[in-house]
Amino acid sequence: MENIGIRPVRPAELAAVATLRWEWLVENGSADLGEREDFVRHFVTWAEENANSHRCLVLVRDDRVIGMAWLAVVQRVPTPRAPRRASGDLQCVYVVPEARDGGLGGRLIQAVLDAAHRLGLERVTVHSSPRAIPAYARGGFQESPRLLQAQVTRA
Repeated sequence: MENIGIRPVRPAELAAVATLRWEWLVENGSADLGEREDFVRHFVTWAEENANSHRCLVLVRDDRVIGMAWLAVVQRVPTPRAPRRASGDLQCVYVVPEARDGGLGGRLIQAVLDAAHRLGLERVTVHSSPRAIPAYARGGFQESPRLLQAQVTRA
């Protein structure tokens, strides 16, 4: 029986998470990525600097990180009845190819939603690839006619 768990990332695992992000970019056809080691260093620094707003959960098999998901928390403008409000954005969900299609991605999505609930977030949004839409729908995500977006710049 495999030892699989989901938990917050540990500081020593940020390089492994950065490598997963790199693999996601390569897998999705990104070109001109530069040097992987430079990206990993930058990513680790970014994750440390943004730990208050971006929470990372990792999917771990034995002691190896095989998946990740990020919850970006955004403070919202207060109202008289809700002086402290926040919403979340589920970002960068990734499971290594050899561990896919067994429900682990769904477990990771649910773990992020559970964390959002504990934080009292009003809602969680996600920008999905076409392949992942069914997984998010199974997790409770729905299309919303009121949630709009404008592409301001292309990174």
